[in-house]
Amino acid sequence: MATAADWLEGARLRTLPAAVAPVIAGSAVALHYGGFHLVRAQLAFVVALALQVGVNFANDYSDGIRGTDSATHRVGPQRLVGSGAASPEQVRTAAFASFGVAALAGLTLVVLTGAWFLLPVGAAAVAAAWFYTGGRRPYGYLGLGEVFVFVFFGLVAAVGTTYVQLLRAPEAAWWAGVATGAFACAILVANNLRDVAGDTRVGKRTLAVRLGDRRTRWLYVGLVFLGLFGFFQVAASTTWWGLVALLAAVAVVGPVRLVLDGALGGQLIRVLKLTGIAELAGAVLLYAGLWLG
Repeated sequence: MATAADWLEGARLRTLPAAVAPVIAGSAVALHYGGFHLVRAQLAFVVALALQVGVNFANDYSDGIRGTDSATHRVGPQRLVGSGAASPEQVRTAAFASFGVAALAGLTLVVLTGAWFLLPVGAAAVAAAWFYTGGRRPYGYLGLGEVFVFVFFGLVAAVGTTYVQLLRAPEAAWWAGVATGAFACAILVANNLRDVAGDTRVGKRTLAVRLGDRRTRWLYVGLVFLGLFGFFQVAASTTWWGLVALLAAVAVVGPVRLVLDGALGGQLIRVLKLTGIAELAGAVLLYAGLWLG
């Protein structure tokens, strides 16, 4: 049976980079333009982190009640519902509580900035988080999960973070969103590549299942290069000091090689971890570069 520590380890691989990196990258852009605001950056971080935690709990709940994440067939860290470590009701409550925290922090940002158009954006983010694997026709089962991740944990998170501080969204903010969104998608692709056999067995048609093994591996590589290109473009539209973010490429040399060499199962957990480190390192280095610039 899974323990809370097992679940937290699996969630950490997926959650922290995707939640932290776009907020750091978006704040870096705000800093470059002289508008960094610590309190608003912290609130943006709470929104992103709570949404990510909520997505993890919602996926655990929805996959668990469908039987698509049973402990018998799962390769990676065990899920709470699928392994029997927690009841579906407990996990669903945790998901809704996380979404509530995200909504409260987001509403606070709206009040502070007066940007009321962010309300429907936030509502769309919560709805997308739930219906990723929830509802009658979850879009994550149709191969559209990467679209959700790129949009909400890339573009919306990074551009939104910059906007609530500057009250505008310069070109660099969008490229920061592309960079972090591409890396977040690469993490998801590696995760789904690891689970192809089990997902195929239960009829979960992720993008990895639809593309097949070989094309999924090249998709991962393409997303990594898109992420690095996004960081390059941030530097090109701000200061060339931002190029230090490309040092994050060091962290993905190993994962790219593993993926192209046919890594399976547990090896792909290492790919997940190192890809997350690369995304977070790229954002931190970008912040340092734009601060120096």
